[in-house]
Amino acid sequence: MAAQSIVLAAIAGAHGIRGEVRLKLFTDALDNLARHARFEAGGRAIVLQAVRPDKPGMAIARIDGVTDRTAAEALRGLQLSVPRDALPPLAEGEYYVADYIGRPVVDETGAAVGTVRSVENFGASDILDIALAGGGSVMVPFVADVVTETATALIIDRVWLA
Repeated sequence: MAAQSIVLAAIAGAHGIRGEVRLKLFTDALDNLARHARFEAGGRAIVLQAVRPDKPGMAIARIDGVTDRTAAEALRGLQLSVPRDALPPLAEGEYYVADYIGRPVVDETGAAVGTVRSVENFGASDILDIALAGGGSVMVPFVADVVTETATALIIDRVWLA
């Protein structure tokens, strides 16, 4: 089985006329992107020569071999990913959202409920957005009192799934 890839950013378009690109970040800190020398992007290797912050959630980058706006614009939409095992180890209580996307969800009886579609945070705690097997979705707090984790699934009591 191929190593799981984690998308850290996507190229939103060209920035200026000298080949820089604007990146949409899928990580909280620019350092998380800057620590990687190369990325997989659309079947090719991308090497960032430099990256600097832009407005929140965005960055400006110079890519090796891209020297003009036309070349930069041609990269629009590419996602910059790294192998999951290239990410730093986690401290106690931390997790990578990508490790939960697509994870099966069952109820307390073991009956299939759906899968994790996304992990959101609106300020208080992380929230699991679960795509229900029967259609629709439900959001539940991603806290120990609500979610029990096993090696194969997340267990959530039906009371939270109504």
